[in-house]
Amino acid sequence: MNERTALVTGANKGIGKHIARLLAAEGFTVYVGSRDPGRGQRAVEEVGAGARPLVLDVSDPDGIAQAAARVDRLDVLVNDAGVSLSLAPPAGTGVEEFRRTYETNVFGVVAVTNAFLPALRRSAHPRVVNVSSGTASLTWSTNPNPQFTPGSGGAAAYRSSKAALNALTVLYAQTLADDGFKVNALAPGLRATDLTPGAAAAGGDPAEAARGAVRLALLPDDGPTGGFFSWDGTPVPW
Repeated sequence: MNERTALVTGANKGIGKHIARLLAAEGFTVYVGSRDPGRGQRAVEEVGAGARPLVLDVSDPDGIAQAAARVDRLDVLVNDAGVSLSLAPPAGTGVEEFRRTYETNVFGVVAVTNAFLPALRRSAHPRVVNVSSGTASLTWSTNPNPQFTPGSGGAAAYRSSKAALNALTVLYAQTLADDGFKVNALAPGLRATDLTPGAAAAGGDPAEAARGAVRLALLPDDGPTGGFFSWDGTPVPW
């Protein structure tokens, strides 16, 4: 059995599945978190040796507790599960869409991270990677940047939820630093996934973004914490 263990939420497809595959290739036992058991099992079969299915809906507190009870020790947690329900600006977005988006992208990350903290504390080198978005950068949203055209104001629920996730990344990093944790956020870039209608047509390779997440998952003990990094390792401004 592999000595190092990782959990990737939302790992039955997209960037999450590629992260699981790359971590398995690094010798990890990887729990493939998925809301749907059938899709999770298929992803496990595609990832191959080292992959283990774990039914995990990040919006279900009871399910999170049951999943956490199955994992005794965890070295890496990648919070990848996320939703983007529309590209609407804030004035055109209903409160219910904000609630549903934050339920997964923010509250779900808190619930999962807190539930698995006991397992992470049993690791000598605990790492947490939060998959965020370059569109959450307030600096990039108001200035020229390398990833997208600023000033659109669209996807308000998604982008603001990821900005909140960035804040949580800093707070977790600060409060867990003395325990040896490295907690960082990733801006994966626009990738060919089903996150938004335009993403699939963009053509960006999800595996390229996954390599950025794995880089943060494998940080040495003198590596950064509380940072926001692009898929290629360069810092992203908050």
